[in-house]
Amino acid sequence: MNRTAWRIAVVGAGPVGLALALHGARLMPEASFTVFDARPADRDVSADPRTLALALGSVRFLQRLGAWPAADAAPIREVHVSQVPPPASAPGVWLRAADLGELFLGAVLSYGALLAPLQQAWQRAVAAEPGRLALRLGTPVAGLQAEGGTARLEVGGAAEACDLAFDLAVVAEGGVFADQARKAVGHDYAQTAWVGTVRLQGCEPGRAFERFTRQGPLALLPLPEVRTLPGATAPVAADTVPAALVWCVDARDDPVMPLADAQRLALLNALLPGEAGRAVQTSPLKAFALGLNAERTLVQGRAVRIGNAAQTLHPVAGQGLNLGLRDVHALVQALRDAADLDQALRRVEWARAPDRWATIGTTDFLARSFTWQAPGVAALRALGLGALQALPPLRSRLARQMMFGWR
Repeated sequence: MNRTAWRIAVVGAGPVGLALALHGARLMPEASFTVFDARPADRDVSADPRTLALALGSVRFLQRLGAWPAADAAPIREVHVSQVPPPASAPGVWLRAADLGELFLGAVLSYGALLAPLQQAWQRAVAAEPGRLALRLGTPVAGLQAEGGTARLEVGGAAEACDLAFDLAVVAEGGVFADQARKAVGHDYAQTAWVGTVRLQGCEPGRAFERFTRQGPLALLPLPEVRTLPGATAPVAADTVPAALVWCVDARDDPVMPLADAQRLALLNALLPGEAGRAVQTSPLKAFALGLNAERTLVQGRAVRIGNAAQTLHPVAGQGLNLGLRDVHALVQALRDAADLDQALRRVEWARAPDRWATIGTTDFLARSFTWQAPGVAALRALGLGALQALPPLRSRLARQMMFGWR
């Protein structure tokens, strides 16, 4: 057997799982890949409206995979970071792609717009090499045993369950915080994220905003103009741009839940910086509980967890999927270059630790610290934002870490 002719199972046909299968199949032509997912084969995955923010590094990776839907994505050219109330000494920090010699910092698109081309690319790969590659939709994985040099999967429904053996199982099936079993490292932030879409009047296209309030962070992300306001009955307002809204508040004293749409718009406009313009329309908002839920280690025997299966983060920095795609790149690189599978997995664990824990630590700190109400904390935040704006090298380093991860 060739040194990399391993049988690899991928559990979860989301963006991270499919990216892993595509990247691995191209760089490891001797290995076989089988992707499992419980969702029905006839489901229209392109209809999923959830919003994803991808860093520039992730966009370039997906472009190399031939699965980047540029026409369905809105570029992020500038990010404005500020707090409420805005101190006169630090009105906000601008991170601009032009300052870094880039066309954009990242991009925003719907979950379905990303998942559909990834699934189509994998289906084409499977059709070209059916003996080596496979996609098993409608096939849930009910159990996983990954000891003794083998990964054994219990797959299928109760009427057709069977055990399949692989050399390695990559678990890329995550889900949202509220539905997950608790992992080794966790924290419930007691925050709710209200998510939806808004129309902004007086805002430049390509601008994203991160606004830290006493309740929690509030983010606006540019959307492609083809996006509408799901559930909205009024026609789209003229001279406006669409934006995805992620509005984090204290779950124990939620100021958003009891409000009607018009009241939510009024409160939102009271919190937005002037650079964002004015929100004039909103879609119905959905609420999600927020927390940190992470494995202490990625590797357990012959199983490795990546993406949300390894770590679910607070959305404050928009790094969840980006971290998962960096997991993909590192795992495939280690497997391709290794003569021994177990050594490769140990190398992945070691290689991913700095970026992984730096990202987890940063998002956890931001999620907690920007809701601290101790005397003087707001002034310290203002000093930090002021220093960031006044020091271009520091600002550039932060922007590049957000685009490409810890290096």
